[in-house]
Amino acid sequence: MELQQLEYFLAIAHIGNFTKAAKAVSITQSALSRSIIRLEKELGVQLLNRNTKEVTLTRYGEMLLAHAERIVKEETAAKMEIDRPDKQIINLSFLHSLGSYIVPRLISSFRKNHPQCKFKLNQDNSTVLTERLIKGKTDLCICSNLLMNETIGWLPLCSEELFVIVPLDHPLAKRESVNLKDIADESFITLKPFYGLRLLANQLFDMTGVTPHIEFEGDEIVTVANLVAADLGVSLIPKIPGMDRLNVKFLKLSSPHCRRTIGIAWDTSRLLSPLVYEFQKFALDSFADER
Repeated sequence: MELQQLEYFLAIAHIGNFTKAAKAVSITQSALSRSIIRLEKELGVQLLNRNTKEVTLTRYGEMLLAHAERIVKEETAAKMEIDRPDKQIINLSFLHSLGSYIVPRLISSFRKNHPQCKFKLNQDNSTVLTERLIKGKTDLCICSNLLMNETIGWLPLCSEELFVIVPLDHPLAKRESVNLKDIADESFITLKPFYGLRLLANQLFDMTGVTPHIEFEGDEIVTVANLVAADLGVSLIPKIPGMDRLNVKFLKLSSPHCRRTIGIAWDTSRLLSPLVYEFQKFALDSFADER
């Protein structure tokens, strides 16, 4: 039994899907499948139920899970033995839009059981966040998506529905839902091109055959929403806490329907300290009911 086999086993155990688990550990689906089969042959038992769309653990898989998590955690701790102060620090980066609700929620809950843990925080766009991960300047990144890189692993936490927002006195505000063609002639307020939400909006407009008339490009979703409230245009954003006070109407997008997936990313070529690994698992467990 090899440590790497256990790491691959943990990936499929936590994610429940071979395709997504393979991406998370940066190997092909066939390689992941072969590794699990070898592990099962070595142990002489079946670890996974593969007869459904979602892969589940057998009773033997459940038995192995706790041991595998402990082995991987201990092995990581042995390799990452460093000075005590540094072991209590997590370098966490995240998108601007997540700093008002998801990130504070995770940090506050985690520190209840880890009061000595300190966080070094950084907010930025997807391009910069990718660079920070690759250069080892951050341990984890909470984001919607990052630029493609062979060493970056990413697992989903939750998803958010995207809405078209318009000023309260806008003619469309009388409706409950719209499609993108309904706002084809409107001034569009959006984020700058290197933000994941902007890339997603561009994809939706391309799918619909609509070219938006961009009035302003900003860095913050809250700024975009306030400019819409000021009657400078319309936008396409998720509904984040604190926006209920704004003079805007959130309209469901009937076509194409879209959600933004928020996940946690790390550089798979670097070892995570035990504390960082624990926070990563805590974040995934915290949103288990929302995936």
